[in-house]
Amino acid sequence: MSNKKSYDGGVPTGGGATSIPASSPRMAAIAAVTNYKPSAPPMNFLETPAQQLFSANVFSKAVMRDRLPKKVYKAVAKTIETGSKLDPSIADIVALAMKDWAIEKGATHYAHVFYPLTGLTAEKHDSFLTPDGAGGALAEFSGSQLIQGEPDGSSFPTGGIRATFEARGYTIWDVTSPAYILENPNGTTLCIPTAFVSWTGEALDKKTPVLRSMQALNKQAQRILNLFGHTDGALVSSTAGPEQEYFLIDRNFFFARPDLLTAGRTLFGAPPPKGQQFDDHYFGAIPERVLAFMLDCERELFKLGVPVKTRHNEVAPGQYEIAPTFESANLATDHQQLIMITLRKVAEKYGMVCLTHEKPFGGVNGSGKHVNWSMGSSSQGNLLDPGDTPHENAQFLTFCAAVIRAVHKHQGLLRAVVATAGNDHRLGANEAPPAIISIFLGDQLTDVFEQIKAGGASSSLPKGTLTVGVDVLPPLPKDAGDRNRTSPFAFTGNRFEFRAVGSNQSIAGPLVAMNTIVAESLDYCATELEKATGGDPSKLNEALQKLLTTIINEHGAIIFNGNGYSEEWHAEAAERGLLNLKTTPDALPQLQAPEVIELLSKYEVLSERELESRYETYLEQYCLTVEVEAKLTVEMAKTMIFPAAVRYQNLLASTCANLKLVGYEFDTDTLDKVTALVKELQDTTAALEAAMAEETDEGALAHARHHCDAVKPAMAVVREAADKLEGIVSDDLWPLPTYQEMLFIK
Repeated sequence: MSNKKSYDGGVPTGGGATSIPASSPRMAAIAAVTNYKPSAPPMNFLETPAQQLFSANVFSKAVMRDRLPKKVYKAVAKTIETGSKLDPSIADIVALAMKDWAIEKGATHYAHVFYPLTGLTAEKHDSFLTPDGAGGALAEFSGSQLIQGEPDGSSFPTGGIRATFEARGYTIWDVTSPAYILENPNGTTLCIPTAFVSWTGEALDKKTPVLRSMQALNKQAQRILNLFGHTDGALVSSTAGPEQEYFLIDRNFFFARPDLLTAGRTLFGAPPPKGQQFDDHYFGAIPERVLAFMLDCERELFKLGVPVKTRHNEVAPGQYEIAPTFESANLATDHQQLIMITLRKVAEKYGMVCLTHEKPFGGVNGSGKHVNWSMGSSSQGNLLDPGDTPHENAQFLTFCAAVIRAVHKHQGLLRAVVATAGNDHRLGANEAPPAIISIFLGDQLTDVFEQIKAGGASSSLPKGTLTVGVDVLPPLPKDAGDRNRTSPFAFTGNRFEFRAVGSNQSIAGPLVAMNTIVAESLDYCATELEKATGGDPSKLNEALQKLLTTIINEHGAIIFNGNGYSEEWHAEAAERGLLNLKTTPDALPQLQAPEVIELLSKYEVLSERELESRYETYLEQYCLTVEVEAKLTVEMAKTMIFPAAVRYQNLLASTCANLKLVGYEFDTDTLDKVTALVKELQDTTAALEAAMAEETDEGALAHARHHCDAVKPAMAVVREAADKLEGIVSDDLWPLPTYQEMLFIK
């Protein structure tokens, strides 16, 4: 179970002062894991087909159509489908129908669910019951209660928008994200997705900017569609399908690791002899216990209308993935939060813990949340679908070119919205995209844009057929280009995949950035085309050729189809003028760049004050994360690792002394190594404490840079000494569950 060996082939463990005490928490954890038996009875999956479960707990359009007056239903549906304003006068009718439906589902309370700047989900629960004055109670739920709630506006991170004494904040019903029932063994709750704003009307949450950015994108996309003769006004919505990677470990191991319990990642841990080098876990057979968890999790998500589609083993041992199909970006954001909550909740039923930290284990692959992004409308379909002959698809080329321009022009913003302390451990490693933002287009589209650059596109690389050479296997249609997993922003057939997003993040920030930068780029394209054509459709092709040529000449440097992991790319990217913002303190100042402030203000997504609040909040969260990890590093080094190492040192010294007394010469190499490492552990821990004690009064960014440049490196050298000790100290003395145990014992 462990990768460590006893000293020199075995050291006596019995008798007097040399007795080795058992590492009871760790050994108890191993025993509990290896003897695990399911506590919950198996589900009767044959009783209710999955199709009947889907959206069973959602106040969906189908439910509203059955329960609302026709006129009211049409008004609500119009808001959802077209983005038009909601008539507040219908709120009482909707609230009554929603309450009756929820009570039939067993609900006693309703909750306004919102998404503060912590990136987590927040809830404020209120009972439907109101005393009737005669010793009884009535179930009430009014339109005003549906539309508006009032949680504390100052107890969440606000970046200075709300002071402690300025507590008022409001939650506002988001009709475009349906209410749902959240089940608990002892009852159910009606959950209503809401926006969260301050008393001054400023956004304190993740949802409000997403909705604003989607509105901006629709407005500018309509201008492009109008130029191509599509004037139906069908809402253009950004869509998203985020792939969630995560780890599962047994709860017994989790509670025996203070670092996992508090920080979500291991601060110590020597690599096991076998890690992921055989690539045998990726897409391998899913362990029975894990598969039971996945099936249960999926059924719960089906009830909530979350369209989860894919499950599989990921690259690292103990790592897995769940992925939904495409949805409206706002709904996908809410559903992504539900996915993380459900993963953690259901894991408990199976005696496991779900870890969504970007790098819970050093030396093995971390976890990302690849956000597949596109845009489309009910009448035009997916606007990033190139078709079979993309060189002839002028509308697609316009939207695609707008994305290319947007990513190149605003690469700093895209890097900033994925900057967190957790993601810093992952970005740039040989497992994730580099910190340099670039676009992978693939062979076919790259060829088309190269033709445009040279004067005009006249052909597209054919898709072709893949013949394997086995008669019983049919020939397969072959895509016109390969994929590139090292690219942070890759075109993958009919969408762009933003691979740099961290697994523990809300996808709201990345979606706000993508929606807004593309809106700005579509604005630019529409303005140029409108000026060039003067309303004459016959001039569109010539104007479009000129526009596309300009964009690819000015912004083609962002396109890179090669190996993003290579050192050569880093040098080439610098020559191209691309940013390489390696850490969070390097990246977050991009949120204060004048062009970013102007961008988000112009399209009314975030005011300068709202953007400043996020900059301050994210810097504070970075510093707090590193501070917690540093304190944990010191605590664990002093109270767990040092005592274990000293016990082993004492055992070795006693053995040496006893053998010398009876006339044996004893090789002290191991004792010398342990003694040197114990001293190194003490010295590096003291150095870390000194780095933590250093203060700076030069502002939040300077504070973050100190944590990045001084505290984190000091933590790393403490870990280095501790991990060396783990490979030497007697196995039964080591207090922490090892990587080998946590990753491989299921």
